[in-house]
Amino acid sequence: MNETEKPSQRNSSMALERLRIIVDQLTAEGAEQVPTERELSETIGVGRRAVRRALEVLETEGKIWRRQGAGTFIGSEPAHPEKQILSLHENSNMLEVMEVRLQIEPVLARLAALRANAADIAAMRDVADRLGKAEDMDGRELWDSALHRAIARAAKNTLFLALFDVVDRVRQDAAWRHVREALRTNDAMTLYKSQHVDIIKAIESRDPISAEKAMRSHLLALQQRLLYQNATEVADVEGH
Repeated sequence: MNETEKPSQRNSSMALERLRIIVDQLTAEGAEQVPTERELSETIGVGRRAVRRALEVLETEGKIWRRQGAGTFIGSEPAHPEKQILSLHENSNMLEVMEVRLQIEPVLARLAALRANAADIAAMRDVADRLGKAEDMDGRELWDSALHRAIARAAKNTLFLALFDVVDRVRQDAAWRHVREALRTNDAMTLYKSQHVDIIKAIESRDPISAEKAMRSHLLALQQRLLYQNATEVADVEGH
């Protein structure tokens, strides 16, 4: 044994080597689960700590996965869409969000024009009024999201609404909220208010083409401001 190598390190390496063989054998046999750490420790002849360390290596390699209280399983951990959704904001950005919104929300506005009832229209107007009276960032974010969701709900399509909610959840990242707030100049707020009115009017008039067009114009205005802000930030960085 190398003089600088501790027994625990040697045991972990040996455990890893043996565990690779065990997992390969279990895979060939069609097994789904790996024996417990205690059983593996006795089989291999090393301490449970060495087994645990070796299992960590195999887990990072995707050969096994573990669930607290349930045990260790062979193969990669099954996908958990709900976990992926919660971390989407870490792997996305506002420009990606706008690209997706431009594909979804104009269609939702068109469908809302075909399917919205009087209660839906009343809800949109009430939320739009609350948005207009909001006096701080939190209120503006809250009611702006509520207005777009009211339109999405009026489309009467469960799957579309679920997609809308996923995108809306991603855009609620705190850092992005502050960027959007910085873009809310007086001129921008006046434009957005006018565009919201146009969208609701088109939906109330049962004009799907105008509703879709009005929503797309609104989102394009938002996207343009984000693109300008992004380009300005890049220029500032390159100028230093």
